[in-house]
Amino acid sequence: MGIQRIESVTYGIDDLDTCIRFFDDFGLFTVERTGEHAVFETLTGQTLHLDTDPSPLLPGPVEDGPTLREVVWGVDTREELRRLVDAVAREHPVRESADGVFHTVDLSGFGVGLTLARPRRTAVAPRPANTLGHVHRWNTALEPLTRAHPLRMCHVALNIAKDGKDQAVAFYTGLLGFRPTDVVEPMGVFLQAPGDDDQHTMLLCHRPDRVGVNHIAYEVPGFDDVIEGANHMIDKGWREARRLGRHTIGSNVFRFLHAPCGGRVEYAADMDRVDDSYGTRVHESTPPHHIWALRTHRDQDTPA
Repeated sequence: MGIQRIESVTYGIDDLDTCIRFFDDFGLFTVERTGEHAVFETLTGQTLHLDTDPSPLLPGPVEDGPTLREVVWGVDTREELRRLVDAVAREHPVRESADGVFHTVDLSGFGVGLTLARPRRTAVAPRPANTLGHVHRWNTALEPLTRAHPLRMCHVALNIAKDGKDQAVAFYTGLLGFRPTDVVEPMGVFLQAPGDDDQHTMLLCHRPDRVGVNHIAYEVPGFDDVIEGANHMIDKGWREARRLGRHTIGSNVFRFLHAPCGGRVEYAADMDRVDDSYGTRVHESTPPHHIWALRTHRDQDTPA
């Protein structure tokens, strides 16, 4: 198949202690910490690297301040990994590091890595729900979760420049095998990795017309995790970037938080799963950002 998932991401940061506190509160698990860097992981074994002095194998930052420096993609077999590396190397420089990652740079300046996928199995048990005719919880009251622990990084969203946007997308479709699932002509392109069934594994967004990290989304088991995870973050003093809602494209429930490593992070649940029969949907105008979003009486311009 090819690329299965995000295997790791690396941010170049300024304040290591603040970033460590953020991702600990966010629900990731600490793997390693030194005075210069820290490594966290999801329940399925993807890793988040926070570096105050990133490796020279990585390209320079695409924007001022802390930001995403590289996304490493996990490939299903050694044969497919070699095929992809050879395809990229015909057009772009590729360097291999001691840990078996092949490094290059996309047309927007983000580091791109390729390595073997190493998924870790984890039990996923959504909270049982009751509705008329479908009872999954007998004689048991729900207890609060209080916080979330992400299962996986499910997609990355990058801001790219409008100038050359088609070539920037073609790097991923032509060389790495991603396919467009939804093309929103005024905004960007949603892309699915060949070994993934999420509606999108990546979004290349040209709406802001500047290069930078937009967000990385982390899947959690259900709606309660989205809500209680972000509530926990707010209780810890972090700032919400977008209130609770459900996206139009992808259909996932979301909450976003500003991240001290750059960009935002998203708690996500219930993303559409699609196969090749979904095709590529082209939207000449940008659909509404959400099917629904949390509202309060404070959203009204005038009192009732």
